Amino acid sequence: MIGYLRGKIIEVMGDSALIDVHGVGYEIHASANTLQDFQNLLGNDIIVWIHTHVREDALTLFGFHDKEEKNLFLSLLKVNGVGPKMALSILSGGRPAAIHELIEAGNAKGLSALPKVGKKTAEQIILTLKGKLVSIEETSKTKSESLTQITSALLNLGYKSQHVDQFVATLPVDITVEDGVRKGFQTLSGSLS
Repeated sequence: MIGYLRGKIIEVMGDSALIDVHGVGYEIHASANTLQDFQNLLGNDIIVWIHTHVREDALTLFGFHDKEEKNLFLSLLKVNGVGPKMALSILSGGRPAAIHELIEAGNAKGLSALPKVGKKTAEQIILTLKGKLVSIEETSKTKSESLTQITSALLNLGYKSQHVDQFVATLPVDITVEDGVRKGFQTLSGSLS
């Protein structure tokens, strides 16, 4: 399965965007928030986190500008009655941190205000996900601290800032500083100026 794509955003359409990866155009379905981010990044090289959804009659790529949104999307898919399109609609109603707060607070009324979410679906989301989502702030804090240290170490080793930033963006949330630097050394060894 495709985990992420790195390429240029060529076009943003109604509910999807077109990303060029080495001459191949991938159509990525995304939330309104991610599409807004993509619109601001037209023509730029970016990394898009991907969920590949396979059905008998279709293979659809869902794209996310950050891992937090992808993780929340995957969590929403675990809720009975929520499919990929509904999950994208929910994510279009707010940023992941705000939706996460509504779920953790058990705020069915707030969730019902999101696109395509009725009272029963809101209650089902809370029942399924409350207390089971990793706190986005905790993840971001831990990630930003270790990634800052990895970035600093790789820059001190003489790698170019652009290459380091691109590499660090691909690292998993739970990577240790040592593993990150080791992988960076292996991955970037040909990019020293």
